[in-house]
Amino acid sequence: MAYFRKLDHKLGTLQELFNKNERWLILINADPDALASALALKRILAGRVEQVGIAHVNEVSRPDNLAMIRYLRIPTKKFTPLLAAQYDKFALVDSQPHHHPAFADLHFSAVFDHHPKVEGIPVEADFVEIVSEYGSNSTIMTEYLYNLGLRPGKLLATALLYGIKTDTQSFEREFHDNDMKAFRYLSKFYNKPLLHKIIRSEFRLEWLKYFTQAFRKMRVVGKTISIFMGKVDSADILVILADFFLRVHGLSSTMISGIEEDRLVIVFRGDGLRRDMGKFAKRLFGDVGSAGGHRSMARAEIPMEKIGSQPASQFIWDRLHSGSEVKKKKKEPENGGPDAHN
Repeated sequence: MAYFRKLDHKLGTLQELFNKNERWLILINADPDALASALALKRILAGRVEQVGIAHVNEVSRPDNLAMIRYLRIPTKKFTPLLAAQYDKFALVDSQPHHHPAFADLHFSAVFDHHPKVEGIPVEADFVEIVSEYGSNSTIMTEYLYNLGLRPGKLLATALLYGIKTDTQSFEREFHDNDMKAFRYLSKFYNKPLLHKIIRSEFRLEWLKYFTQAFRKMRVVGKTISIFMGKVDSADILVILADFFLRVHGLSSTMISGIEEDRLVIVFRGDGLRRDMGKFAKRLFGDVGSAGGHRSMARAEIPMEKIGSQPASQFIWDRLHSGSEVKKKKKEPENGGPDAHN
């Protein structure tokens, strides 16, 4: 039995897109899984096309991301239209075209992702590989390297292993058996000291003040901690706080929100048992911004102009209250219905 799934037919389709006279740009919304996946696709494309670049559409500010870029030598640049004009073909990893406005106007030759597909929004590309049951996109890229007979070097193996570790939260979130297989395979090649150096790069000194604010502002309702942080320098701090507070004994979910520039960002984390956070985020905020995610982790981003003159904290509270009312009404059968007297 093969260690990974066989990709012979898919590899043939993918390789038909390669042309030694064309330049490829790999786009990412940078996080560890995306950075690792881009580095893997760059390795796959190397020698098969004229040139390969990597570009990120978001601001890279989290210390672990910056450490990955520095120590694993990931040559990513900020995406701009001027940069795009220098390339012939585009690839997207760990995202789908509808996930970010910067992707909307591009035609992608290849898309690799593990996030769930959205009904009614097809992913249009010459080659599409979406495996939503995987916990990490790095697992998909490891499978492609393996099927191509490309053994990852120390830097690439370390990147992919860290991508799997972060997106599965060390296998505490949803994962597939192939995520574990990929992690085991990569552990033969990675650089342990480099990985530890990246893992320890978790906080910025200037972010510590937000923990003090969070302790003052937190509200506990049932088994959920909800915190509105006000204006923050980076939405990354919301992710860190959401993960941190989920470790509190007895809690099942966290919802940490804040304003970054001209948008309200809400980060959801859950234990994966009581509530699907992706569906919850989409139900509450999907009509006013981008919202969704996985069962245990989700995110919503709403332009401030959609909120109007009311305080952002009140906007969130009203949405939470209305969402609870809608759910309650759905559970209550109408008089005379089949379940009315059960």
